[in-house]
Amino acid sequence: MQNTRLNTLFTSIVRRLEQWIFNPWRRISILIISLLFGFFLGNAVSTTAGQTAEWDVVVAGTLVLATEIANRIFYNRSVMARQVLWMQSINYLKIGFTYSLFLEAFKLGS
Repeated sequence: MQNTRLNTLFTSIVRRLEQWIFNPWRRISILIISLLFGFFLGNAVSTTAGQTAEWDVVVAGTLVLATEIANRIFYNRSVMARQVLWMQSINYLKIGFTYSLFLEAFKLGS
């Protein structure tokens, strides 16, 4: 590929972003934000689906499908591929989502 200004700009942006992400504290903060966003997403989906009793089965099936797809993406790869940030953040999002659904189930059961 030719070394154009746009190509040079794109390369420098990607390099700076990689340097920013490789900082361990920033990586941990991204993963924690992903976990908390999954928790929030689980609470929001269960509350919204609980308002109208018509969508319970469809939403539950969609959530199980999304969780299984995330499991397939994360656990179907090699150990080195699991170290990629976006794969880890999807896994943490799934963990927060599942945890919030368990907490909602405990609240409804008590």
